[in-house]
Amino acid sequence: MITSRDNPKLKLVRKLASRRQRDKAAVFLAEGEDLVEAALEAGWELDFALVDAARPPEFKVRAEQVASHLLEEVSTLGHAPRVIGVFHTRRPERERPELGLELWRVGDPGNVGTLARACDAFGAYLALSHGCADPFGPKALRASTGSVFRVPLADFDASGAVALLAHGAPPLSELDPSHSRFVLGSEREGLPQEVVAACAATATIPLAGPAESLNVAMAGTVALYDWRRAHGAG
Repeated sequence: MITSRDNPKLKLVRKLASRRQRDKAAVFLAEGEDLVEAALEAGWELDFALVDAARPPEFKVRAEQVASHLLEEVSTLGHAPRVIGVFHTRRPERERPELGLELWRVGDPGNVGTLARACDAFGAYLALSHGCADPFGPKALRASTGSVFRVPLADFDASGAVALLAHGAPPLSELDPSHSRFVLGSEREGLPQEVVAACAATATIPLAGPAESLNVAMAGTVALYDWRRAHGAG
């Protein structure tokens, strides 16, 4: 059982709160039984697992017990999870569907995680540009409830896609049904002109009330649902 704060595995888990350290080590951490099980079921490669010695969960993989107070200290949750899994960032092979979201500099991890969950729900892929929040950061993973482990991930490519704009574009309902990829920008900055110019079309989601716009995660979810509805699914 691990009883020292200086244990190398605990030191690594502390470092993995930083995106720079995750990128450097090519691993990320999943906290709690639901996320660890979701990653395992989706085929992500486990490096090692740590469990609370006072209340270890039942897992089919080998795990090392850790004193509860030490597990609490290294967790980003504010309490001791029953398990922490450290996984390699190498992605399992996924077939990319025609429906997808292309995110341009969406920096809020909650939005990235929520959009991963929407993609999982509607059978879509998720593509991220530079400047997007890390989908494997603690906040994004929690917001995705494990969906990010199942969703095909890709690099950002606006060419031939539809730019979703807050204002000044045709309604989403009038979009050519052949379009199945949607580009969304950050709520503060939106999409720059060069990204919009690379797209094949633009669209907006009409609002009936006085709200200026939808949250980016809400807009992406509406676009995915509308595409599935128009194509007779859901």
